[in-house]
Amino acid sequence: MAKADNSYYIPRLRRMVGCETVSVRDSFAPDEFMKLRAVMAELFPEVHKRADIRYFSEDCWVYKFEGKDSKRNILLMSHHDVVAAGEGWTYPPFGLEEHGGKLYGRGVFDTKASLFSFFQATEELLEDGFVPECNLWLASSHNEELFGDGIPEAVKYFKENGIGFEIVIDEGGAITEPPVDGVKAGKCAMVGVHEKGRFTYTCTASTDSIYQDIMKARKKNPVEQMTAFIEAVGKKDIFIRRLNKEVENMFTFIAPHLGFPLSFVFSRLKVFGPLIKKIMPRLNPQAKGLIGTTCNFTKIEGSSASKKCTATVYFQPVSLEDFKKDLESFRSLAKEYGITVEEGQTADFHEPADITVPAFSYAKKCIEDIFPDCPVVPFILPSGGTDVRNLREICPCNLRFTPLKVSNKQVGLVHMADENLDADTLKDAVRFYKHFIKNYR
Repeated sequence: MAKADNSYYIPRLRRMVGCETVSVRDSFAPDEFMKLRAVMAELFPEVHKRADIRYFSEDCWVYKFEGKDSKRNILLMSHHDVVAAGEGWTYPPFGLEEHGGKLYGRGVFDTKASLFSFFQATEELLEDGFVPECNLWLASSHNEELFGDGIPEAVKYFKENGIGFEIVIDEGGAITEPPVDGVKAGKCAMVGVHEKGRFTYTCTASTDSIYQDIMKARKKNPVEQMTAFIEAVGKKDIFIRRLNKEVENMFTFIAPHLGFPLSFVFSRLKVFGPLIKKIMPRLNPQAKGLIGTTCNFTKIEGSSASKKCTATVYFQPVSLEDFKKDLESFRSLAKEYGITVEEGQTADFHEPADITVPAFSYAKKCIEDIFPDCPVVPFILPSGGTDVRNLREICPCNLRFTPLKVSNKQVGLVHMADENLDADTLKDAVRFYKHFIKNYR
């Protein structure tokens, strides 16, 4: 039976999806995770025969295949944990049933299909006696959904042993609908080259505040102070807005595939950039978030009778340097309302990938070779949290791309009931990874 056939691939993927590797905060139940380990060993015997395998934390896998040049390294990665299935499924969430050409199952897109695809690609190459030009690494985390310690522990190992990577490809982007209307192709290969950071701060209003005398908001109750401040933050655009390099690259890459007048506008950002910057915040919250820091108040505690009111604010910056200035503006406005601002528990920011390196050009060519009708478009993930962000210090080209064709509706079903994937896209995903691994020089 031809291996590049759904009748061969789908039953293998079904066994992986059938392992209920659900992430649970502050707990690790090993049974289903160990079951998946055993399934992987059965499905991919050549991989397990040839690889040097290490495990980190409870169940983060790292496989190494020695290459002809043992000083160079590339890494393909994913994660095998999933969120809980929840209610409302039309078909059994861990059955991977096929209906109407779609595969339904928890984790099929996020991200067991990509995990299957690069393991399957490596297995097929090894069966043919393939030896990579440089060290090939495969990795998968067991707690990515929880911002867990799996990949961070592996990164510590890499750093301690002086291991760096020329390119890493993880989840985050896919072959999906274009980010703007007017693209001639039906889909674009959206390659994540950056993701927004995550910071939390605690805001406090108190009747004992040293700022009471200078408060402009004529409110004395701490809850009223906080309410007035939150309203002011919403009304005043106090954060820096700019078309940073990553957003400019998105428009530059997509411009040749647009019709007039958008192709004309996006290919002349020096002229039209200021206009685009003004328009984007009016399009939708996601577009506004691409040109600067966003903030949301996520938790407010206090009462009209209390002497204190606290609020947690969640910042997502695009640029760390801009965020430092944004925070100064935020603190200044807070002071006007008698609010103190203190740093919270979360502080997570990583620099963008460098798309000027040869490894990015190679990845782009591989995508174009397998998906010739899908323009490659770099973009910023509006919400952070992919494991690959942790590798930026040891890899200049850390990309977020899954070679699966999906609709925006399918992307929206990630973590929801009836998560699904088109069955036909599996074989192309395997083809992509085989092409990428085999031809890397």
